[in-house]
Amino acid sequence: MPSLIPYHTFATPANAKMLLEFTTVDELQQAWRQAKAENQPVLFLGQGSNVLFLRDFNGTVLVNRLMGIEHRQDEDFHYLHAHAGENWHSLVEWSLSQGIAGLENLALIPGCAGSAPVQNIGAYGVEFKDVCDYVDVLDLAKGETFRLTNKDCHFGYRESIFKTQYKGDFVVIAVGLKLAKNWQPVLKYGSLAEFDPSAVMPKQIFDEVCAVRRAKLPDPKEFGNAGSFFKNPVVTQRQFDDLKAEYPAIPSYPQQQGFVKLAAGWLIDQCGLKGYQIGGAAVHEKQALVLINKDNATGADVVELAHHIRQVVAAKFDVYLAPEVRFIAENGEVNAENAIS
Repeated sequence: MPSLIPYHTFATPANAKMLLEFTTVDELQQAWRQAKAENQPVLFLGQGSNVLFLRDFNGTVLVNRLMGIEHRQDEDFHYLHAHAGENWHSLVEWSLSQGIAGLENLALIPGCAGSAPVQNIGAYGVEFKDVCDYVDVLDLAKGETFRLTNKDCHFGYRESIFKTQYKGDFVVIAVGLKLAKNWQPVLKYGSLAEFDPSAVMPKQIFDEVCAVRRAKLPDPKEFGNAGSFFKNPVVTQRQFDDLKAEYPAIPSYPQQQGFVKLAAGWLIDQCGLKGYQIGGAAVHEKQALVLINKDNATGADVVELAHHIRQVVAAKFDVYLAPEVRFIAENGEVNAENAIS
């Protein structure tokens, strides 16, 4: 049974029955049909940067290696068509090297282009939905490709239609990005707010985002991890007002319709959990939002640690954290929040 350790950044021990890296849609379709004929569950992976394997996977893992970037433009916009296996950060770098701005806030987010719409990745005030033109999807059961517009994707905070209606035998094969030539910097978060909006250049934002992320986030080659482990929780205005009265320094980000987003990392940090360890899994000492494979952690170690964090944060703030990371059991994805409850 092939090991999955090289195929996911958490690097917890897990095997699969079968594993194939596909470089064409035909290879993908053929491998999927074979797995279905053998009644095997199928799991699609890009760069495995947002998954945690709880146990061995009792089926076929198909790794997306569809590569290529095409560029066209009109008077107002640049349009990029990126195949799903392209490394996301490399795509951001490539766009800037071509003089195309708009992706710089999303630098150094791990994973590939095909995963970006599924998770609606986001950082520093920009989400994938803000730059998405369309997503090309393969319906494996019908052997047909179709295109979803931005609106069709039902994007939300770390949510999309690819987690619901198009979750099963559908796979993203390419994304289309639409980037305005009349570029406007997004400087709402963190140290980016110190830049002068009228003078800052896209490369400066890119460099700052990379520097901040590298300072906070561990290199998966040193400590296995999946980046931010928990979603930033969203609470009602009333809940926030109560928390603000007790914790005046609590970071907050107003949302639509009277809701407020909190910083999960801050909540965990206030509970004194940086460095806290269960088995081989630990809370990263520089960024409490990141759980790491510190010493040959198992999937069970990570789940136990996440459960502990959820309970401690809930006891202190009456806020329940939910994982951003996808949990994979023997037959496929399971509800991550239920797993740590």
